Amino acid sequence: MIGRRRGSASALLVIAAVVCWAPIWFMVIVATRDSATATTFPPPLLPGGDLSANLERVLATVSFSRAVLNSVLAAACVAVGGALLCALAGYAFAKLRFPGRHVLFAVVLVGLTLPAQLAVIPSYLLVSALGWVDSLSAVIVPGLASAFGVFWMSQHIAAALPDELLAAASLDGCGPGRAFWHVALPLVRPGAAVLAGILFVSTWSDFMWPFIVLRSPDSQTIQVALSALQSEYGVDYALVFAGALLATAPVVLLAALGGRWMTRGLIPRPANRGARTALSSPQGR
Repeated sequence: MIGRRRGSASALLVIAAVVCWAPIWFMVIVATRDSATATTFPPPLLPGGDLSANLERVLATVSFSRAVLNSVLAAACVAVGGALLCALAGYAFAKLRFPGRHVLFAVVLVGLTLPAQLAVIPSYLLVSALGWVDSLSAVIVPGLASAFGVFWMSQHIAAALPDELLAAASLDGCGPGRAFWHVALPLVRPGAAVLAGILFVSTWSDFMWPFIVLRSPDSQTIQVALSALQSEYGVDYALVFAGALLATAPVVLLAALGGRWMTRGLIPRPANRGARTALSSPQGR
């Protein structure tokens, strides 16, 4: 009975993996063939031999290297800065007591329910007043504040950081700032890494907001630059899918390299006894 259940679970996982990877494999097939492959039914199952030619056409059509550099810079800044700021805010909500804490946290929860499109006009007016239009600052700075990130980190810190550990740090002379840097942040580093990965992928794949605020080719991210591959009179699917393959490759590589480590950070783990007693040792003081 147990073996049958494991077999059913494995079959479901295989089916889910096939469904998730089927669009990516179809993108690879079209990117390595001609444009007519996208409308062929049934589609071929194996890649063709036109990938290098399609990639050369992509590089000749758009400034791909500049767009990739802009995307890497914006996504990395949002990932690192957003994870740090959300960890600070989550630490304040989870472990500090101050007036209005519950009201502010309720505002954060409300922010989780609001669609991002509602903030487009106010955000554009703000970045326009600051003179950030057609600058990567218009993409980086708004991405640093995330209601999901604050909620995520507050839950991780509340679950992984025991109050007695903070009390021990306070007895050793650590204020709230030092307690965050030396006690809280090392314990929730896996959760912060997961959040950084989510922020990186969301910033890398975002199209709507960069398309609104980035106008010149020198400031465009990869998703905006790839929109130039579509002409007014038709779509060369092989060209578009080859560009999409180039844009997807860094994210897939990131998931392959850090996927297992990020998966361990999905579940917050309370501090073990060794971490709780570290501050009482000579090395921890």
